[in-house]
Amino acid sequence: MKSCTSLAKFAAVSACALLLTACVNSQMPISPANDDVDAAPPPPTVGANGASDEYAATCDLDAIQSAIGEPFDEANAAQLQSDSGARQVRVLRPGDMATMDHRPDRLNVHLDDQDMIEDLRCG
Repeated sequence: MKSCTSLAKFAAVSACALLLTACVNSQMPISPANDDVDAAPPPPTVGANGASDEYAATCDLDAIQSAIGEPFDEANAAQLQSDSGARQVRVLRPGDMATMDHRPDRLNVHLDDQDMIEDLRCG
């Protein structure tokens, strides 16, 4: 019976030692600034309008407002993209889900049930 107790104590002490060793080894050393470790990338630059350089080109709704109320098809999607200067076009029909990320270079074409252009928005 005494050997079972000793074995249990030995197992408990070994488990604690193992856990402590794992905690010590998992900590990363702090490296000096001039080390060979890659630095974090610089933050994005932001223009006067609040958009980053990545999205510097924005769409121009004034140039395409006349399309509201017109039927939508793939041919005028390309024309709307070209006239607005948008980099992307996203077509949204009633009930479509859309991400909430704001992209100033994206034209959102909102359609009604008959694929008529109901609204145009950038973002």
